[in-house]
Amino acid sequence: MNKITLYVLALGVFLTATSELVVSGILPRIAADVNISLAMAGQLISAYSLAFAIATPIVVSLTNGMKRKALLLGALGIYMVGSAASALSQEVIVLMAARVLLGASSGVFLVVSFGIVSKLVPPEKLGSSIATIIMGFSTALILGVPIGIAVTDWLGWQAIFAMLGLLSAAVGFIIYRLLPEVEGDASVPLSRQIKALGSMVIIAALLMTLFREGGGSVFLTYITPYLQETMGYRPSDIAVIMLVYGVVGAVGSRLGGSFVDRWGTMPVLTATIAAQAASLVLLPLAAGYSWAALLLIGILFFSMFASGPAVQSYIIGRSQGSSNLVLSINTSVIHLGLAGGAGAGGILVGGTESVRHHPWLAGFLILLGLTAAFISFAASRKPQTAKSAA
Repeated sequence: MNKITLYVLALGVFLTATSELVVSGILPRIAADVNISLAMAGQLISAYSLAFAIATPIVVSLTNGMKRKALLLGALGIYMVGSAASALSQEVIVLMAARVLLGASSGVFLVVSFGIVSKLVPPEKLGSSIATIIMGFSTALILGVPIGIAVTDWLGWQAIFAMLGLLSAAVGFIIYRLLPEVEGDASVPLSRQIKALGSMVIIAALLMTLFREGGGSVFLTYITPYLQETMGYRPSDIAVIMLVYGVVGAVGSRLGGSFVDRWGTMPVLTATIAAQAASLVLLPLAAGYSWAALLLIGILFFSMFASGPAVQSYIIGRSQGSSNLVLSINTSVIHLGLAGGAGAGGILVGGTESVRHHPWLAGFLILLGLTAAFISFAASRKPQTAKSAA
């Protein structure tokens, strides 16, 4: 697989990720303009994530034999419709429906992109290639979120989605011209799929994903109010801060893929998830020291993105020939975690009228994810141990 093709897929992921991530950066503005509470505005993220989680495995399963390029272009077409609806929305119901379209189309695009990479690159380059795709997310933080905040201050938040729709049309044209044809997947017997999903290795890995993403969402959904409330930053300050964290995330994603290729998935997952949990648990204790709090959030972003390639590589390596199915389920679990985390964060802010304690709830959930990771690791070693003893 050549680098141009890989970067075209990453560019598509950048656009779809921007539609997801930018809402966290402009949440107070959307709440004010649509005349809803901050907690209700946070559920726009939940709507996106639930659509992503529910629609992705269904669509991937129904289109199993479809050529991958056509499927990617179809997903981008739905994404353009969702972007247009967001740009034209004046009421929360329309905006929620648009988020459903954006979430469903983004999920299909991401899973199919991972599937293409797993087919076209050699195993020794899988981690770094997946890291390139995941860099679309970190680039969305570097460019998408800060630009989205700036555009919101200048033209209003609807303009962001109008721009995303136009850019996605351009990306679709590039994909049409440059992406080679990739055949769909061979059908896998249902019994084999159930066996792969039912193993303790995969079940625990999915729980790792659920708690890791849920914990991250508790904090990141409300990161703008957190920076405003605990440290007094203005929106213009937060745009610069998010730009810096986007760079940190991009570096983490790139290094995370290299770490996987060099040291394997288990050590990378252990170190990065532990770092996420530690940074969140310590964050409220550093609230009075802005430099320390910003450093801890930086560690969170680095470790969060560094763990991404390891999670996907670990899932692919242990899915027993059903990688596309397990990847789609894992991606759904990611967004179930994001939706649950956003919901839990909304309940917490509604009950306390503050976001000061969100890092502790987030850290607790990520520690549960680390526990699930250890269970999966232990289960994955059992067959090897039995084989060695034989």
